[in-house]
Amino acid sequence: MPRMIDQIRASKLPSNMMQFAARGALSVPPDENIEILVYLARNNKVFGELARMTLAGWDEKASLAAAADPKTPREVLDYFVAPENLRPKLLCALLENPSVAASEIAKMAQSAPVDNVAILLKSERVRASKAILESLRSNPYVKGNDARAVADLLDGNRAPQAAVMASGERVAPQVTAPAVLKESAAPSPVAEARSSNAPPDEETSAEQGEVPDEAVSAYLAEHATDITAEEGKPFQAIGGIVDLLDADYFPVVEVKDIAAESDQAKNAAAKPAATPATTSSAKPTSVKAGHGAAAAPKRENALQKINHLDVKGRIQLALKGNKEERSLLIRDGTKVVALAVLEAPKLADGEVEKFASQKNVLEAVLRQIPLKRRFMKNYIVVRNLVANPRTPLDLSLNLMKHLLVNDLKNISSNKEVSETVRKLALKMFKQKQEEANKK
Repeated sequence: MPRMIDQIRASKLPSNMMQFAARGALSVPPDENIEILVYLARNNKVFGELARMTLAGWDEKASLAAAADPKTPREVLDYFVAPENLRPKLLCALLENPSVAASEIAKMAQSAPVDNVAILLKSERVRASKAILESLRSNPYVKGNDARAVADLLDGNRAPQAAVMASGERVAPQVTAPAVLKESAAPSPVAEARSSNAPPDEETSAEQGEVPDEAVSAYLAEHATDITAEEGKPFQAIGGIVDLLDADYFPVVEVKDIAAESDQAKNAAAKPAATPATTSSAKPTSVKAGHGAAAAPKRENALQKINHLDVKGRIQLALKGNKEERSLLIRDGTKVVALAVLEAPKLADGEVEKFASQKNVLEAVLRQIPLKRRFMKNYIVVRNLVANPRTPLDLSLNLMKHLLVNDLKNISSNKEVSETVRKLALKMFKQKQEEANKK
């Protein structure tokens, strides 16, 4: 008797049976059920979204068994290890499964979030694979101790495992983790600068005070490789929306070189004051009106100011600039610049709420927001991320469990987000409603 999966591939099942298959409701063994769901998710336009939603909430024990079994079909393993489908609890089993292609692990490692990076670096298979380590090195979330461990492994030194593991735990990353993920034990110098300089709930107070040069230096040093790779890349806004706005839309600011500003202050302090004799002996200089007079300081709008800066200059502005400048730089197509905005000590919660809902930002920005515990304490940020159609599917599904009933209902009818998100939101809404009615 042919297997059910073979009948589905041959399109021999009626529509109602296909719907049962997409819901995982067929009376077949668990491993065949998963194989059917993966096939539908990848190949069926009608029932694909439903199958993806079913797989996202599939029984963990059955999924773990399939992920660990070398006999599991390659198509299923490739689906599980794909970045958009990966469930963190399956990662260890997938890494040690010899049937999972190293090329698929390398692809996943390029964008793996912080917690998954820790798991990857504990795997002997990953530590022995140059291709996977090279992918990890290009991952924007690999920083601090993790980045050094990857560099050492690529140099042929396998000793730094102690830097990745300490009593079974990874050394804290250089960014703080969200409430929905693992909390970092030690914040980065930039994060420390934020906590000491900017009250999180007040936008007005966030704009006050100076940003320490140490915070800027720490970020530049931490991302030196990325900055070198992007050197010379001009500012280009994601989506091109800035180009559609009138030049007078942005407030006019006086052009100042952030880096040179501090140098000028130092030179002014070092320069000896003029003596009275020198002052009195100085001959007055006659100037002709309109020719010798000091030129008025050049004034440009925020966009023009940003266009004059190189990558390092834009990073400094992202960390030390004002709200208007941050609102432009968050849309920078250069990843290292856009991510610097999220490290700005003056950044206010209201700005992050807006960033979380924007469609004209890099995917890396939306992935970075949940890695900040402070941002994840803000419910509006979580809600905006889930409702943002640009948010990666795996991130939306992970954050959805934190939403309130009314927001789940709203998202279930939001035509902008993917059908998978809508259907899962509707399912969770009905579940929470039933739980509330029982009480």
